[in-house]
Amino acid sequence: MDHSTSRWRRRLPRTPGRWAAVVAALAVLVGAGTWTAAADGDGEPSVHRQDRMMRMNGVSVDTSYFTSGGSQRRPAVLIGHGFGGSKNDVRAQAEKLAADGYAVMTWSARGFGRTTGEITLNAPDGEVRDVSGLIDWLADRPEVELDKKGDPRVGVTGASYGGAVSLLAAGHDKRVDAIAPVISYWNLADALFPDGVFKKLWAGIFVTSGGGCQRFQKQLCDMYERVAVSGKPDAAARALLTERSPVAVADRIDVPALIVQGQSDSLFPLGQSDAMAKAISANGAPVSVDWIAGGHDGGDDEGDRVQSRIGDWFDRYLKQDEGAGTGPGFRVTRTGGVDSTDGAALKRGASSATYPGLTGGGREIPLTGVAPTPATGGGPATGGQGAQRGDGRGGAKEDRRSAATQTFRNPAGASPPSISAVPGVGGGLSQLSSLGVGFSADFPGQYARYESAPLAGAVRVTGSPTVRVNVTADHGDAVLFGKVYDVSPDGKQQVLPSQLVTPHRITPGQQGRPVELTLPAVDHEVDAGHRLRLVLSATDLGYASPAEPATYTVSLDGPLTVPTAPAVRTAAAALPWWTWGLPAAAAVIAAALLITARRRTTTPAPDPALAGVPLQITDLSKKYAGSVDRYAVRDLGFRVEKGQVLGLLGPNGAGKTTTLRMLMGLITPDSGEIRVFGHAIRPGAPVLSRVGSFVEGAGFLPHLSGRSNLELYWQATGRPAEDAHIDEALEIAGLGDALARAVRTYSQGMRQRLAIAQAMLGMPDLLILDEPTNGLDPPQIREMRDVMIRYAAGGRTVIVSSHLLSEVEQSCTHLVVMDRGRLVQAGPVAEITGSGDMLLVTTAAEVAEPLADKVAALPGIGSAVRVDDGRGLLVRLDGATAAQLVADLVRLDVPVTGVGPHRRLEDAFLTLISQGSA
Repeated sequence: MDHSTSRWRRRLPRTPGRWAAVVAALAVLVGAGTWTAAADGDGEPSVHRQDRMMRMNGVSVDTSYFTSGGSQRRPAVLIGHGFGGSKNDVRAQAEKLAADGYAVMTWSARGFGRTTGEITLNAPDGEVRDVSGLIDWLADRPEVELDKKGDPRVGVTGASYGGAVSLLAAGHDKRVDAIAPVISYWNLADALFPDGVFKKLWAGIFVTSGGGCQRFQKQLCDMYERVAVSGKPDAAARALLTERSPVAVADRIDVPALIVQGQSDSLFPLGQSDAMAKAISANGAPVSVDWIAGGHDGGDDEGDRVQSRIGDWFDRYLKQDEGAGTGPGFRVTRTGGVDSTDGAALKRGASSATYPGLTGGGREIPLTGVAPTPATGGGPATGGQGAQRGDGRGGAKEDRRSAATQTFRNPAGASPPSISAVPGVGGGLSQLSSLGVGFSADFPGQYARYESAPLAGAVRVTGSPTVRVNVTADHGDAVLFGKVYDVSPDGKQQVLPSQLVTPHRITPGQQGRPVELTLPAVDHEVDAGHRLRLVLSATDLGYASPAEPATYTVSLDGPLTVPTAPAVRTAAAALPWWTWGLPAAAAVIAAALLITARRRTTTPAPDPALAGVPLQITDLSKKYAGSVDRYAVRDLGFRVEKGQVLGLLGPNGAGKTTTLRMLMGLITPDSGEIRVFGHAIRPGAPVLSRVGSFVEGAGFLPHLSGRSNLELYWQATGRPAEDAHIDEALEIAGLGDALARAVRTYSQGMRQRLAIAQAMLGMPDLLILDEPTNGLDPPQIREMRDVMIRYAAGGRTVIVSSHLLSEVEQSCTHLVVMDRGRLVQAGPVAEITGSGDMLLVTTAAEVAEPLADKVAALPGIGSAVRVDDGRGLLVRLDGATAAQLVADLVRLDVPVTGVGPHRRLEDAFLTLISQGSA
């Protein structure tokens, strides 16, 4: 090993504690396991998967082990999944890493998937101990590279819950050599109880997605219920979550760490990654920080880019490949503007050699108080594109005189609350903030407000702004929620970057003297002429405020300080050589490009002949990112008519999801065309308002009723309430009286139906459903089938992608079968299932066995088997035609009453796929 990497390897003899020895002793194999192999094609090696249950530490852990190639030694990678998921969620990433030369293990954490045991939230003697048991198992594999006996070379990665276990594993087990946590937490107590304020909505979703409080370790359940009732975390609750967080082993995490964190994340905001980066760097290990566009609130998770970077990181620190690029010390994805050629949001990376933290390059911006006077019957101060107004039209008037000291109220019951991020709804909204669109609601009389003068030049905020204030409450603690808006020059539109807010609890001992408030960490550019608006609100929908009414008084004690991170530079678009080498040619080519761009900017005119056709796809192709000849979808074409329920079928990797994403305007095809009711699809195309979709499950607020969730979702779209048709959607979904109940009481089937109802809002003419029956039991699947059929019965069209062939056969009228990105067959279900070589012969009397044998011996007949009651035969043709079979049956005096095709959709599907793969 070279000198540059030897610092990060432990060569001292490993001295596991007593519990680690017990792990090794108890890690016994329960089943022999099951091997499967999948060839990816295009010259890539086959990836073999071995599934097995392992018994360790008193629980049965469901695992999958992926390898490719021969038996040569290679590094290993463990991939953890997110909370509420299972090992199946990370299978694609595991297969990719295995194909790239790693031995990869995935597993379902305690309480999830098929793994038994209680959820302990990554306790050292629970989930973390299980990871050490998996490392013990890897150490005995002949194909896994060892640093010494019992010490495999191993990296750990995972998102959210799985990212935290990668950090904890590195702190508890010195055999871990590199980590790559994604959108994870450093201190769960700080994440759920920031500054002593209870993040009630996310905590409730956390518990609900775990299957309910009863699925957790008792002390965790007791803690949650205690805090949820009181609305205020206590010291014991903080201590319990802190001891199970990576911060508890901060001084022991000293391995190379690629830290990927989401900008669109009100659960684990950027401050969590900031703390982990500083701690690991202080231990002397290499650290790189990457802020992606998405996060727990939704948006673009940049999956392909992030997984590629993780692969490079492990290549460098596990394979010791010095040529592997690990990327800059800091990178942030910046989104702004719209591509004029296709309407897609523009994204560009910005980077610096080192991570700047959240306070670099501070710039002071003076603020002046603006005192709102409550209007009669004042309501939420909303306006513009869902943005707050303070100009009288939103229910409040302003006094533009200096109001350095402002007084406002925390209402009884902390209701109605202000709205910033809304888990399960706010994801799409947070992404819109970078495009100058936002949604927020602050209520008159419940907040203080301060504003800057119009900015003379643009300011890029990268990090956490701060401000010093004096706060007093007429009694008890003051709980405030700080946020900084970007306000347009006319004051009519304001944007809350990433929909983020930070809570602050100011105790009586802190009141009456200056305190510094840290505001949300963001990467956001404020244009010249815009103003910055600081709002300190008494309430927020996502958090628990004191139920008792109180009066707060706030005054500023200095300017707003915004971090600018001047060393972080946005990447420039690459320029062709001729733009600087041949100026004359450049002018000519630039003119040609301008003409081309104008042509591309023009959206194709609607086709009147297709105005009544829900969907027509023509010669559609999309290549894999970065590939010149590998296609996810290639030359695809089919048509869908009104009233059809179309099943989109194909094996994994067939291109179904890519097709649906192009259909919904989420990605742009490389070539070909999609027309919906005659209109060409582009990102943001107006015709997409006629399309509803259910793609990865919807996130609902567990404490609100089903109806309230739908109303809040529709309100967030900004469309008129009368256009929602909520009652009609709910009638089709068939939820009945359950609509008035809290969503946390719903079964999985009811949640799925509520999600379908959400997709139906506005009664779109074309409804797209991706795996709508996932996780449902047979009665629930039957109910979902009825929902789809009822929806299409009104003349609308449904496209459903599903792996349950029997359900597709019963619910769909038409099918499109894809394989390896291409169309294999399209047509009515009956036509596809009836095109096989198996015929059912019905007879007036029972067919004796000797007679069945005679039929089987006929020329061109593969086999003939009596049906269960004997009154018929299943005949497989092997060269003969149906007419020849009938003539031979008559000649043999078989009392034939009917002959027809007999093939299940499963048979047809497998036949078509095998033909397509030949």
